Amino acid sequence: MYKYFALPTIRMNIFHKISAGLTLLTIICMISTSCGPRDRYITISGYAQGGTYAVKLNMNGQNGMIRPRPEEIKDSVDAIIGRIDNSISGYNKNSLLSRFNAGENVIPDDIFIDIYRHGYRFFNETSGIVDVASAPLFDLWGFGFRNGEFPSDDAVRTALAGSGMDRLNADIADAVSHDGSLNGESVLNDGGALPELNYNAIAQGYSCDLVAKYLYSLGVKDMMVDIGEIFCDGVNPSGLPWSIGIDKPIDGNNELGAQMQGIFRAPEGPHGIVTSGNYRKFYIKDGKKYAHSIDPRTGRPVTHNLLSATITAPDAMTADAYATYCMVVGLDEAKALLASREDLEGCLIYDDNGVFKTWCSTGFVLEEL
Repeated sequence: MYKYFALPTIRMNIFHKISAGLTLLTIICMISTSCGPRDRYITISGYAQGGTYAVKLNMNGQNGMIRPRPEEIKDSVDAIIGRIDNSISGYNKNSLLSRFNAGENVIPDDIFIDIYRHGYRFFNETSGIVDVASAPLFDLWGFGFRNGEFPSDDAVRTALAGSGMDRLNADIADAVSHDGSLNGESVLNDGGALPELNYNAIAQGYSCDLVAKYLYSLGVKDMMVDIGEIFCDGVNPSGLPWSIGIDKPIDGNNELGAQMQGIFRAPEGPHGIVTSGNYRKFYIKDGKKYAHSIDPRTGRPVTHNLLSATITAPDAMTADAYATYCMVVGLDEAKALLASREDLEGCLIYDDNGVFKTWCSTGFVLEEL
């Protein structure tokens, strides 16, 4: 079966509960005359993290044709996504993370320990701006695992005091007991209550990277992994760079690809590509907009004019983390970050007195529409 695909569009960074059932397998073979004679691109898709995922790959790999059949590749991708959901989804009430946040003893798996280490690393790298232990703040404002109400100043101060990776040990593996179990109190480095963990800022990028790691292990060289955020490498079925549509950050623009600001064509090599924005998850109270980007230093939603940040990095998790960072710090500090990091490129869309404007770093070429 042949099918033409619209440009895949970057989605906002929200880690939702995975659906209970998976749709029927969709495996679509695409053949392009501009590719090599043995190139055979397929797409596998299913449900993941409250939405759908799509993995496009060339079955002609580094060393010839990829051996597993498409059905087997899908089964493995589904298994990876299922493992992630059962480990670190805050919307899956039976996940290790949900049980750990509830104060239960858990037996952590490698995903649970690995993403915690990354979370702590990003906390240090960003001076606390990317803080996976700030779940109480997101819950308080209604953007976390529970529905909150508009909080009082006292409630914000209380939640702020109960948050922060600086209250936890740097490596959660050090707190695992001899029987393999983990208790929250053993992770704390102070005498307070354990802050809940929320990996929304990095979980979808992390998921993309794990799937890509699996595909690399098969010898895949051309791929695009879309699980809400994107990882890509190699070329598309036309033998050209992968094309990523970036949505126009209009409040309420929830239809992916309906209104696009421009198109980014990924350079050669591996790239994580992530957009974070304040135009899909927000609410209005007393005429003022409160968006889901919360500054863990103040405990409050940000109020600057940066509307969206699209970041590229060598992996999707890093792009995910720094897209969040940019949306917290605002336009000027985001520009400074991108100017100081050779491993990051980005496109910032901001409001200039009611007019959308874009700023792109040197290595990020946006074809505006």
